[in-house]
Amino acid sequence: MATEDPTVSRDRAGWRPERLREQREAHGLTLEEAGERLRAVAEQARLKGIPAANPQTLWQHEQGEVFPGPHYRRAYCLLYRATEPQLGFRNPLPGEESQFILTPLPEQRNGQHVLAVERALMRIAPGTDEVDHLGMQQRVMDAWKRRHTGGDPHRPVVVLVGGYAGSGKTEFARFLTQLTGWPLLDKDPLTRPLVEALLEALGSDAHDRHTETYRTQVRPVEYASLMAAVHANIACQISTVVTAPFLAELSDAGWMQRLTHRCAAAGVDVAPIWVQCDPDSMHEYISHRGAARDAWKLARWDEYLATVDAELRPAVPHLVVDNRMGAAISLADQARLALGAVAA
Repeated sequence: MATEDPTVSRDRAGWRPERLREQREAHGLTLEEAGERLRAVAEQARLKGIPAANPQTLWQHEQGEVFPGPHYRRAYCLLYRATEPQLGFRNPLPGEESQFILTPLPEQRNGQHVLAVERALMRIAPGTDEVDHLGMQQRVMDAWKRRHTGGDPHRPVVVLVGGYAGSGKTEFARFLTQLTGWPLLDKDPLTRPLVEALLEALGSDAHDRHTETYRTQVRPVEYASLMAAVHANIACQISTVVTAPFLAELSDAGWMQRLTHRCAAAGVDVAPIWVQCDPDSMHEYISHRGAARDAWKLARWDEYLATVDAELRPAVPHLVVDNRMGAAISLADQARLALGAVAA
């Protein structure tokens, strides 16, 4: 079950707790009914954290006594078909779409699923002038349509989704996979058994991700294993979504050039996507996922944050997804929910 953010403060920028009550009443829901639907929508969207959503907790949110944690906020956005700014959790980012018409529940199957997908894909923007972000959006849309109609006008593609820990890169990579049907290679579950065994064999902590032992002796093997799986798919000309921080790799023009040339020789394109996030949101994501490998980061957050460059971008032509304050993941959640409603 999802845990609750212990923060109790009305001083959070843009927090308007009364908007949750306004939305609930506009939908004609009691606290008990809202809690039931909150749990149901989180389960339908397969969120990793399912809120307990008892009436007392929802009342505390609406009264501003407790600020909802990330799992609750994602579920609220799905339940009310809205963004975080519209629900009063924060102020909108510059240029962020935040106005949605209240949609009665249950939603009619009137093409809303297509609009939800298009809105989510619009978060993929050019990170550099050399990339074709509209082409990438269209490629994902075509792959989604291909799953229902057949035929694909594009060459296979390897999509590298990178970003700092807690940036939301895995969630966005899963969204792309669910739309397209392309396989997902996620570094952590794919390589963790190897990494932990190797660290222990070297006399280090299995959850070490910050020492020289990890950086110089384990990390190279970890990424080599990940890319070996990628190259196996490339050899079969299978489009693949790959997610890992890729901090050193995307910053190395030579590494990217070698990958691009190898893929081109197999008739496969490469599309790097950088997921941008703010430090506060990264801390919140990391805190709530409860992974043992994050213990050092959380215990020494200021020390870890000193190694994070919030303005870092890949040194190669790339796309960017702006997930500051969870903006992109919220839209991806709504698109997934809309697709699930159509498939039901």
